[in-house]
Amino acid sequence: MARTEKKQFAVIGMGRFGLSVANALSGMGFDVLAIDANEQRIQAVSNIVTHAVSADSTDEEALRALGIRNFDVVVVAIGQDIQASILTTLILKDLGGPLIVVKAQNELHGKVLNKIGADKVIYPERDMGLRVAHHLTSPNILDYIELSDEYSIAEMRATSAMLGQNLKELDVRAKFGCNVMAIKRGTKMNISPTADDRLAEGDILIIVGQKNDLTKLELAYSESSPVRMK
Repeated sequence: MARTEKKQFAVIGMGRFGLSVANALSGMGFDVLAIDANEQRIQAVSNIVTHAVSADSTDEEALRALGIRNFDVVVVAIGQDIQASILTTLILKDLGGPLIVVKAQNELHGKVLNKIGADKVIYPERDMGLRVAHHLTSPNILDYIELSDEYSIAEMRATSAMLGQNLKELDVRAKFGCNVMAIKRGTKMNISPTADDRLAEGDILIIVGQKNDLTKLELAYSESSPVRMK
């Protein structure tokens, strides 16, 4: 029989990132179990999440007793203790069951986590740094997400230089090697734009390309940049 109940999440580590994730998931109406070895952190989060438990995540028996394998997703958000992060991930993988999402401190940490079986590795500090940097260099960049070492996706507000032009006239593929994957207009998302689609004020373009090509496009259409398309 298919499960109909809402997903259950466990978040291990109630530092700034873990607390933020737990708070967001709880706000979306999901059941959240918060785990941290620090009793004070657990008390601080107890009125936000469904359950809050003080436990050592590197203790296999403690995690087993919490029924951790019955959760849909476990987020390992342990802060500076890389050894505890790795050991916790190993234990979770050995117990089986949930999808394991782990916060990495750096690239080497991330490589180890991938090798030991983490389902998804995230780099919140690095990713936020990238988003801030791209927004500072081009205020029209609303979001920036790395897909791989080479490719990224940028969410870009249509600039004044783009307004009134269609995608064929812009021709970002020939000029920059990038592809417009979608255009968001208000609450509607056009996920298969054609060459004849013209851009209007407020439109948001979802663009994919190699990182260097995206940077060239951003700078070329930056409202504050001296570089302009002819």
